[in-house]
Amino acid sequence: MIKVLDVNLYDTGLENAVAETIRDCHTGLPRQNHCVSATGAHGLVTAVKEPNFKTVLDSFHWNLPDGMPGVWIGRWKGARQMTRCYGPDFFKLVMSQSAQQPIRHFFCGGQPGVAEELKASVGAKFGNYQVAGTFCPPFREMSDDEFRDLAQTINNAGVNIVWIGLSTPKQERFARRLAQWVNVHFIVTVGAAFDFHTDRVVQAPSWMQRLSLEWFFRLMVEPKRLYKRYLEVVPLFIYLNLKEVFSPVKQSTQV
Repeated sequence: MIKVLDVNLYDTGLENAVAETIRDCHTGLPRQNHCVSATGAHGLVTAVKEPNFKTVLDSFHWNLPDGMPGVWIGRWKGARQMTRCYGPDFFKLVMSQSAQQPIRHFFCGGQPGVAEELKASVGAKFGNYQVAGTFCPPFREMSDDEFRDLAQTINNAGVNIVWIGLSTPKQERFARRLAQWVNVHFIVTVGAAFDFHTDRVVQAPSWMQRLSLEWFFRLMVEPKRLYKRYLEVVPLFIYLNLKEVFSPVKQSTQV
């Protein structure tokens, strides 16, 4: 792991993350409800602004570097094997590589009907028919009893991986609460992956993703929803990392 804005990011690459996830679903070890977040600049900046959200990310098994800015900072700090672990790509690779294996999935999130559409989509696109169920959370905050009922549904279906497709920081907080009652291997938050893989939202071209311009593409596609976020997040991410680099090292003093 490597720290970027004081949050530990996974630093050994997308392929390793996929392989470890699939492998751990087959081991005889107890299911540990490992929470995994695909964390980009938005999540990292939010963690600086909201200490309670940083506590959530600190409790996670992995925070995958969802965007290239986090990867660039991580590599600069010495994580040479670090690659982008883009949430939609991580989802796609796990779903395709586990398609013929006894690994059961559950989709939680999105607008009404999106999770069901995704269930059909992963069968058509990736040949994966191991989706045990779906759930669309209400817009309001769920009660503990509702989380217990959802967890019971998931547990009864023998699910290995719960995929959550909401938005940051809502999805990470949702995952942490669900982990109190569920009995699975992984709970993974993947943001817009649900919309991308149901073709509700167009993804940025690969060249724009490599150049870390996906935020600009998404801003052009969904300006009303995203302009406030990106006008704040991009400058803040740059500023906070520069501040970290150029801040003098604090010297400890004895009283």
